[in-house]
Amino acid sequence: MDISSSPPIVGGEEEEEAMLLLETETPTHSNDIVPDSVDYYGRPVHRSNSGRWRSASLIICVEIAERFAYYGINSNLINYLTGPLGQSTAAAAENVNAWSGTASLTPLLGALVADSFLGRYRTIVFASLFYILGLGLLTLSAVFPFFSSSNCQTTDNADACSPPRFQVVLFFFSLYLVAIAQGGHKPCVQAFGADQFDPLDPIECKARSSFFNWWYFGMSGGNIVTVSVLNYVQDNFNWGLGFGIPCVVMCLALVIFWLGTLTYRFSSRCDKISPFVRIGMVFNKTVRNWRATSVATSIEETRMQCHQDSQQLKFLNKALLAPDDHSAEDGQISKINDVEEEKGLLRLVPIWASCLIYAIIFAQAFTLFTKQAVTMDRSITPSFKIPSAALQSFINVSIVIFIPIYEQILVPIARTITGTPSGITKLQRVGTGIFLSVLTMAIAALVEKKRLEIAREYGSADVPNATVPMTIWWLVPQYLLIGISDAFTMVGLQEFFYDQVPREFRSIGLSLYLSIFGVGSFLSSFLIFVIEKTTGGKGRDGWISDNLNKGHLDYFYWLLCGLSALGFMTYLYFTRRYVYAHYYGKVI
Repeated sequence: MDISSSPPIVGGEEEEEAMLLLETETPTHSNDIVPDSVDYYGRPVHRSNSGRWRSASLIICVEIAERFAYYGINSNLINYLTGPLGQSTAAAAENVNAWSGTASLTPLLGALVADSFLGRYRTIVFASLFYILGLGLLTLSAVFPFFSSSNCQTTDNADACSPPRFQVVLFFFSLYLVAIAQGGHKPCVQAFGADQFDPLDPIECKARSSFFNWWYFGMSGGNIVTVSVLNYVQDNFNWGLGFGIPCVVMCLALVIFWLGTLTYRFSSRCDKISPFVRIGMVFNKTVRNWRATSVATSIEETRMQCHQDSQQLKFLNKALLAPDDHSAEDGQISKINDVEEEKGLLRLVPIWASCLIYAIIFAQAFTLFTKQAVTMDRSITPSFKIPSAALQSFINVSIVIFIPIYEQILVPIARTITGTPSGITKLQRVGTGIFLSVLTMAIAALVEKKRLEIAREYGSADVPNATVPMTIWWLVPQYLLIGISDAFTMVGLQEFFYDQVPREFRSIGLSLYLSIFGVGSFLSSFLIFVIEKTTGGKGRDGWISDNLNKGHLDYFYWLLCGLSALGFMTYLYFTRRYVYAHYYGKVI
């Protein structure tokens, strides 16, 4: 029987109780066969020579390569648009936001394709090929000859300095091809990596929790290399080489992924019906029975009455009612498994929504934090200044330092206290990160208040490009703290959305986690637009002024601090009512 068709074993409101129930009800396997898993050829797989860290390590390497390629574009894209492509700062910023938002939402489409049609392995292969094609075309668009800056300075015709239209079209076509490829690659690689651990085995269950930590550790380490090496190549050598290196890296990543094919574990699916079709059928039957007054109680509905979670989202139980003119066997009644899968997905919506404020906070590290840094003293030596965006590396540095401490010290201590394999529950981990984001914005507001006081004291308020005599290192604490917050929230959300969906929906689960930050990025832009319109205009400097020394960015940070605190309380409200579901148990 397909493990993905089994209903969730729902524990109490604490995950450790559910884990205890899982361990007590899970039968021990006397042989080495991994249940509900097959190899590439559809044969049963043995625990000793498949999956686990050997396969997961290869998949982590593939993700590091993909993140290297993605951030190799994203981290310096605005400089390419305002430089070789000759766009204005405003137009370039709009294009960057549109592309990054699209790249954060395409995983929903990629996950749907993977979970309904191709499977995760084939989706990763096809997405990697599209990635390589996109990067190759991007490199090709960057090696076209540009007019030199001296020619632009000697002509009054702005169009003469613009690159050929075909070159611009090729660049944006390539750029969005990468975004589409990222949509298929990102959710499937992580889900496929976690699939290499058997949740029914106590040792592998703990290893799977560690997998999410080391996954994010490797990804953050790769980002440090991207910021420190690849951006230097792009700025100081040429853009063709800067885009070509990620293309080569993705080619190597595809080869590495292919080499591990015979060691991977694949989910065995016995149900021929797409999981999305089954979910759609539940909705359809619920609507059809919504106003039903004369129904016969089906066997499935009787079983649901004995289910301890039947009181949640009770309206979906109508899908289990049998119309008088149909029998329970003619396909007019949904199965309890399908209804429980539907309920499990809908229970995620409040958690998803309550994390959007955190995504807005996280977006500031790459925008307004950087604008703060521009106005401060960035000198290391009389001839060298730290690039304002370089402080973003402290986020990844704090993650790289903190995750081993969390994994090797904090988790074992917490595990002995709580008895939970992961130390604390997934939602507790996410909540800790959200709480730290409140502290982050409070610290950022206090630092900005101090910066404005120094600017006024030294008469820099009315000078738009003046450097405030305040060292840039004042910003380091807020970067470090948001990095630690990231290590809690990001990893917790990844594991939560992977674990709390049926096996066939895991790619969709991880794409839902990614969509939090895509939507959060758009919400951040909208919030800034509203603040600009309401606090500025008619000769007034708003909170977010072009001259930050005359603005009140500290007020905006306090607003975000308050919204984050409100989001944290909302999150607590929903998590206290959330019931953990486990999809690895006996059929009810």
